[in-house]
Amino acid sequence: MFNKKYTDKLHELMVQNNIDAFIIGPSVDLNYLTGFNPRICERFQAFFFLANGKHFHISPQLYFEEAEKKLSSNAEIFMWKDSESFLDALEQANQKYHLTGKTIAINSTIRGIDLLELEDRLSAKFINGHDLLEILRMKKEKSEIEKLRRAAQIADEVVGETINNISPGMTEKDIKKKIEELFTHKGVTLAFEPIVASGPNSSMPHYCGDSRIIEEEDIIILDLGCQYEGYCSDISRTIFVGKITEEQKKIYDIVLKANKAAEEKVKVGVSAEEVDRAARDLIIQAGYGQYFLNRTGHGIGISVHEAPYIRTGNKQILEQGMSFSIEPGIYLKDRFGMRIEDIVVVEEREPEVLNNFSKEIIVIK
Repeated sequence: MFNKKYTDKLHELMVQNNIDAFIIGPSVDLNYLTGFNPRICERFQAFFFLANGKHFHISPQLYFEEAEKKLSSNAEIFMWKDSESFLDALEQANQKYHLTGKTIAINSTIRGIDLLELEDRLSAKFINGHDLLEILRMKKEKSEIEKLRRAAQIADEVVGETINNISPGMTEKDIKKKIEELFTHKGVTLAFEPIVASGPNSSMPHYCGDSRIIEEEDIIILDLGCQYEGYCSDISRTIFVGKITEEQKKIYDIVLKANKAAEEKVKVGVSAEEVDRAARDLIIQAGYGQYFLNRTGHGIGISVHEAPYIRTGNKQILEQGMSFSIEPGIYLKDRFGMRIEDIVVVEEREPEVLNNFSKEIIVIK
């Protein structure tokens, strides 16, 4: 559904930043603003927001019927056929809406090869509009937070049910498949491909494999999330199989303290880098600073990763309604890694931590 409240906010941002037009390709951005998110393919298609409040859409014939049903009451549609170039439709639109020589922002799904042709045809000044779109989505309304809350609750449930199904002899792929089955059974889709990193694979924060067999005395990082009514969850827990060593207990305690310290720092008026520092300083003081490889967190909403980014150097001041992860970790190359991740929402005095699954040490017997 075309969301006038959000499109009005976008127009305000465009005027404030002297942007004449904004081109948004198929994406969560487009879905957020218009309720329309066609399949991405090599054919150019995009929605054009103009600073004067007008809109139009360029659509391949292949997607025209769907676009017409979703957008025709809100925007003119210029259609092009496979026997033509999208530049033919662009020329028709340009004759009516006069984009030549203007300042035009684009979102992250406009392909570089299409941008080259747009620049050549329009002789316009093109700028990166990604950050503006993230600003538009950064503060969540109550209805959005409720969806994030429910998505987090479902993820908590799946973490627990997954752990109950883990045993030596399984592969990482078996565990990933179980996670997918559990989310499907609960009526939601994956927000991203789950990470199941066991043994030495856990030292790679975004490990992509899945072939290792779970062994006795193993360590496993589970990182998973779902989409509930378009809003994402993201949770990480580190668990142990058979036993946990004294060294592992020590490092787990450091990561847990860093997680809690960062969460306790979150409130209105604090900067993103101050939250990062709360976790990072604790890990540095414990002697593991060089093994904390990632930022402390990332925003979450209709995308798993969006603003605000909880990292060194980000002076963004936190405001009520912002939502993001807190996920400090320690990663010892070729040995093991640990991460504990929750999603939090900024409130005036203290954050709401959306994930409630236990952060105590769990050893699977």
